[in-house]
Amino acid sequence: MYLITKWFGTFLCDKNGIKDKILFPKDEKEISKRLLKIEKKEILSEEKKITKEADVIVNEKRLEKIGRYDPSDIFFKKIEIKPEDFDFSEKILHKASLLLAKQNVDEKLASEDLQVIQMVNALDELIQTSNLLSERLERWSVIPTSEEKIQPLQNAFNVVNTEIKTIEKQIEMDMKKIAPNTSKIAGPLISARLLSYAGGLEKFAMLPASTIQILGAEKALFRFKKEGGKPPKHGVIFQNPLINKAPHKVRGKIARVIATKIAIAAKADAFTKRDISEELKVSMEKKIKNIGNP
Repeated sequence: MYLITKWFGTFLCDKNGIKDKILFPKDEKEISKRLLKIEKKEILSEEKKITKEADVIVNEKRLEKIGRYDPSDIFFKKIEIKPEDFDFSEKILHKASLLLAKQNVDEKLASEDLQVIQMVNALDELIQTSNLLSERLERWSVIPTSEEKIQPLQNAFNVVNTEIKTIEKQIEMDMKKIAPNTSKIAGPLISARLLSYAGGLEKFAMLPASTIQILGAEKALFRFKKEGGKPPKHGVIFQNPLINKAPHKVRGKIARVIATKIAIAAKADAFTKRDISEELKVSMEKKIKNIGNP
């Protein structure tokens, strides 16, 4: 027996044709839900129901759990199952496809790593605002003036700094949730900035350690390529005290060790979801200690 799923239903067939079928509701919302599950490599309830205990051959990798995967079987090329034969129009598919695209966009925009990127951007803007207000307060304070005049600016400065702390706490909470391994190795705020530069958790996880090491040092790298001199040894990860408090001559080596561990941690966070933070941290600290004691 063969299991074939189309956008309008799932079909159980043998060499002579269709033996059983479960058609999907003729509703674009319901069809888009099923298309989304198929896109996510999930098995539909209709597929489970129609196969039951049957021994079936399938042509989709996602269906391996309920059948034998053999897409090269000639039957799949010979059989034709047309939507119009079951009173389904292409108009329904078109509407369902539009809904599916919207669902994908909404799901992507709602993803936690993209929310973190927005918070990092907002944090940077607030820090910049805080610096401007601080500079203005400092210049104003050297001029004799009444407290009443300067107080509104002081109030704004205080509010901005309060919100900076609020966003930092939220970033830390979110990063410990979505990237616990990376947060443990690099610290949640540094990890958030790295993720922001990469453009998302999965993109971050695909980067090699050498790229992670200099993320955030793009201007210095561009200057090196254009003018020569020494290439940057580190970017955002320089904020890690293990690097910025180390002797200048070993900072590059330490940055390389940390970047390597971050690369491994990011892959675990994005793909396997395993907690390997403790073993990574122990290994990292050992390697860094050996740098100081060759």
